[in-house]
Amino acid sequence: MAQTDIKAPPGKQEIIVTRTYNAPRELVYKTLTDPKLIPQWWGPRYLTTKVEIMEVKPGGQWRFIQQDPEGNTYGFRGVYHLAKSPELLIYTMEWDGLPDHVLMNIDRFEERDGKTICTSCSIFETVEDRDGMLQTGMEDGTRDETERIAELLTKVIQQGDIELDLRQLAGNGRSVKIVREFDAPRERVWQSWTDPDKYICWSGPKDYYAPYAKFDLRVGGKHLSSMRGPDGKDIWSTGIYKEIIEPNRIVMTDSFSDEQGHIVPASHYGIVTDFSMELEVEVTFEDLGGKTRMTLEHCGLPEGEILELTKEGWNQSFDKLAECLR
Repeated sequence: MAQTDIKAPPGKQEIIVTRTYNAPRELVYKTLTDPKLIPQWWGPRYLTTKVEIMEVKPGGQWRFIQQDPEGNTYGFRGVYHLAKSPELLIYTMEWDGLPDHVLMNIDRFEERDGKTICTSCSIFETVEDRDGMLQTGMEDGTRDETERIAELLTKVIQQGDIELDLRQLAGNGRSVKIVREFDAPRERVWQSWTDPDKYICWSGPKDYYAPYAKFDLRVGGKHLSSMRGPDGKDIWSTGIYKEIIEPNRIVMTDSFSDEQGHIVPASHYGIVTDFSMELEVEVTFEDLGGKTRMTLEHCGLPEGEILELTKEGWNQSFDKLAECLR
């Protein structure tokens, strides 16, 4: 059972919550900042949560909508001021039902002997606002939330992979996971994914090239690109950016499309395999002191030969990326 300690010093404008999780710091931080996981732990159990937007970066916005069993909804929103993985989060929070009453949250993560101590300091505008929060039953809700986080962490760890498994979380199809190291700084590898001129240098298997790429690099923004095969025919793909944490992480959807960016089935390109209309791609970038470890996971793929073909295609593309980075 996770430990929770709640302190509200008399006459002060703050609440300090200390929680201890039996999990590594990186995993705790990722669990608390992954929009796909928020509905599994945010708030007490009797409420359901929907993430409308979550941009974990300085200046990024977040907005969650909660619903109770009677159908009543409650909106919460804020802005991230600092996101330093896996050490520190600073962000504001405001409840729609009490506009213009903003609190500041400072979350610090410290690892000790394989456990993570998460200390959250919530600073209110006035002592009255702070005391009003306590009177809503905040303490019981906080302890319930802590237990939900601990249960989710245990579930992820028991899967045998310290990284969150998108295949299990998405629940659709299979995934391909590739880890590559490049002899280039993380910022350059990041640019290769986010600058269209650099992206077309390497995108596509060895016998393909990319004649077009356009990126609206923001959460909710669209990407559209094509690759041209030896037969001269173009295959277009599109998707939406779901998460962007520069220069650490990109999460986006992935679909076949036409030249205008309209999603089309795989059969549009003569592919008879039963593809989902929307897949998901997550790419993370780790600084290795001048070099970069890049991890890609492509989720929601159908069973069968397509898995190996997709893996081979990505690896051939990354071979080209290595050349472009020289």
